[in-house]
Amino acid sequence: MRRANEHTLIGDLAHEAVDTPGYEHRAGWELLRALPVFSDQLGLSGKADLVEVQRDPVQGRILQARPVEYKKGPKRKFDNDDVQLCAQALCLEEMLGIPVTAGMVYHVTSQRRREVVFNPALRQSTLDTLTKLKALIASKAIPIAILKPLCDGCSLREVCMPESAHYQQTSLYEPRSL
Repeated sequence: MRRANEHTLIGDLAHEAVDTPGYEHRAGWELLRALPVFSDQLGLSGKADLVEVQRDPVQGRILQARPVEYKKGPKRKFDNDDVQLCAQALCLEEMLGIPVTAGMVYHVTSQRRREVVFNPALRQSTLDTLTKLKALIASKAIPIAILKPLCDGCSLREVCMPESAHYQQTSLYEPRSL
């Protein structure tokens, strides 16, 4: 269960506009907010913050699509945001039957977009991450929490308890050795 803190509240405010399902037209693009996405082939499902599409003006079919992910802060040194966005693109490709070559991460604090190109390396990284996630779920093992600087401000810290990971697991009636 997620506990609200400064970071989650700012994130919730940043997502307020895109979390309400709906659409609008802007600058030649149709903006689809809170769009459910899925891939039967990959076993993925989720919700894209925003998907921008351009349609054929005569037939109305979608010619181009790009997911847009909203993030409260600046680009991080890790590629998790790009992998998340690429997973949405893979879902859109299956759903729409068209290639999705790039998307955007919108950084709310700077009010700037950053383009993410779905090149072969990012696509492979996304598929590798999905494979590892499926293996973790299938193993039913709970990974050991590791205390990192990223834990500061995490809404799940009290559930994860990375500070306690160094304690050895014991049975209910055995005293624990410190």
